[in-house]
Amino acid sequence: MMKRPIATALSALLAVAGCSAGPEKPAGDAGAGKTLAAVRARDYVRCGSNQSTVGFGAPDDKGYWRGLDVETCRAIAAAVLGDKDKARFIPLTGQQRLTALQTGEIDVLPRTTTWTLMRDANGVNFTIPNFYDYTGLMIRRDAGVKTVRDLRGASVCVQTGSMPEVTFADVSRRYRLEMRPVIFDSVQATRQAFFSGRCDALITDASALASVRATQAKNPDDYIIIPADEEVTPLTPAVRHGDDQWFDIVKFTIGALIVAEQLGITSANVDRMRRSDDPTIRRFLGLEPGNGKALGLSEDWTYRIIKQVGNYAEVYDRNVGKDSKLRIDRGLNRLQRDGGLMIPLGFF
Repeated sequence: MMKRPIATALSALLAVAGCSAGPEKPAGDAGAGKTLAAVRARDYVRCGSNQSTVGFGAPDDKGYWRGLDVETCRAIAAAVLGDKDKARFIPLTGQQRLTALQTGEIDVLPRTTTWTLMRDANGVNFTIPNFYDYTGLMIRRDAGVKTVRDLRGASVCVQTGSMPEVTFADVSRRYRLEMRPVIFDSVQATRQAFFSGRCDALITDASALASVRATQAKNPDDYIIIPADEEVTPLTPAVRHGDDQWFDIVKFTIGALIVAEQLGITSANVDRMRRSDDPTIRRFLGLEPGNGKALGLSEDWTYRIIKQVGNYAEVYDRNVGKDSKLRIDRGLNRLQRDGGLMIPLGFF
């Protein structure tokens, strides 16, 4: 990851910190929400997903869904229904994803979606970023491109309805590059067009480019990835407006993954940790009651998440980090104590 402007980082920190602020609710207050009841009635969580970005969301050769976003949804299923596999994944394009959430086709959208003002103000509540990224451009190494300014007049494959489409227009205008967009409706069509030579560059989230390069390029070393700009993009699971209880459940489910890493609790040691005398650990794992009741969940909801899914480091490493094909450095996705933007919320 590149170094980012301090102001941008502080804005991201304040945005996340604000998620846990506000007046306290009575224990068990549902916030006029119906999503939890509907999920329990059907006995599975419906999750919007990208079906072709290995590392974030894609079925393996046996049809089992894998990826960082997929495991975010499975953590929600473990918290609410006690079983991480009580989650179903609905493939959605960039154009479909927000509409599917707003109309109730899905319960949660953990699909590489950037938190922005216009989206937040139009029927969507963003929870906590599960991945900090930046917009990148992938180019053939032999093109001799070192920065975005070297792409004057270049053709760029762009997926419509995505934030990179906005970034592309802004960057081209800012630096007077006169880049030419070649627009496609789907992720796969955009990528295929780039590899077939229809465009000089491919623009999207840098993490998705790393996935594409590792899994779709005939020779990954033939391609480089450069930043399109200096902005951090917080990829953030979202829920619909109007259901405070479900918003809190999803928000603190992601928070649980982060706090577990902070406390050193893993899927391998969580049973031993339940014997700890540390009040913070005992409260987090529900041995001292209160958190579960406040969300309308059983008191052991965090234990079920960590036992079945693991903490944030485990989820990151096996899907996009050191134990994956992508090997993306933690960078901004390190815990705050380690210089990153992942901030542990208070479980009390």
